[in-house]
Amino acid sequence: MSTDGLIVVDKPGGMTSHDVVARIRRLARTRRVGHGGTLDPMATGVLVIGVGRATRLLTYVIGAGKSYTATVRLGQATVTDDAEGDVIATTPAGTVTDEAVHAAFAALTGEIDQVPSAVSAIKIDGQRAYKRVREGESVELPARRVTVSRLDVLAIRRDQPDVVDVDVDVTCSSGTYIRALARDAGLALGVGGHLTALRRTAVGGFTLAEAATLDDLESRAPEVVNLPLAAAADRFFPRRDADAAEAATLSHGGPLDPVGIAGPYAVYDPAGGLLAIVSERGGRARAEIVLAPA
Repeated sequence: MSTDGLIVVDKPGGMTSHDVVARIRRLARTRRVGHGGTLDPMATGVLVIGVGRATRLLTYVIGAGKSYTATVRLGQATVTDDAEGDVIATTPAGTVTDEAVHAAFAALTGEIDQVPSAVSAIKIDGQRAYKRVREGESVELPARRVTVSRLDVLAIRRDQPDVVDVDVDVTCSSGTYIRALARDAGLALGVGGHLTALRRTAVGGFTLAEAATLDDLESRAPEVVNLPLAAAADRFFPRRDADAAEAATLSHGGPLDPVGIAGPYAVYDPAGGLLAIVSERGGRARAEIVLAPA
């Protein structure tokens, strides 16, 4: 069986995030596998997988900032805001200027109130929005505040007369829908828009440079974890080293004296093993999750 830890996977197109989790369960020979942030089937790129006790770190991974490269097609709107949905409106976009394209995307940077795509995994009264849409319902989701810290237009391509393809590079907060950016840029330009390609290039500090393909993982199964638990936490959190007495207290759920580290942070035992993720509040350092072996 694989050790506890994280795997940075380069997800292929055509698979759901759950498909990847199912494959890793088979390769790692354990049911205790989860992912740190859904990628649509069309999308490729960084998908962080947790195995064993590291699944408890995924809450923090899900909340991390993310980066993407994407292609937006202007001139066509689809029901899903991406290429997997039927085209519902076409408006010739050939006369849209490069300056207008740059301005439309510039307006989508910073803190914005974004209405998620109706075909999303957000729950409405306990049911996923995309299921309601597929059952014929009209779904309207409330806007949510997200941050697009960088949105660079890399290329504007006019390979077909009535559409304009725009390649972009985006860094944004968790919960930002790149499909919705494509939709909103198209709306602003009056021609409609949807996403035709999406590749996630980073989640927090995890990038494509260290991502393994499923073929890579298949070849080394069941040793598929490339970031053991302690190393994974060291990448993601500030570090505190505990002495033996502190380690004993923390491993049994007790609090430690604060040391002034902005949390959450990882606490390690004298041997370098990961004990817990801790935050300081009320004058004590208390565990959010205890990760020491039972």
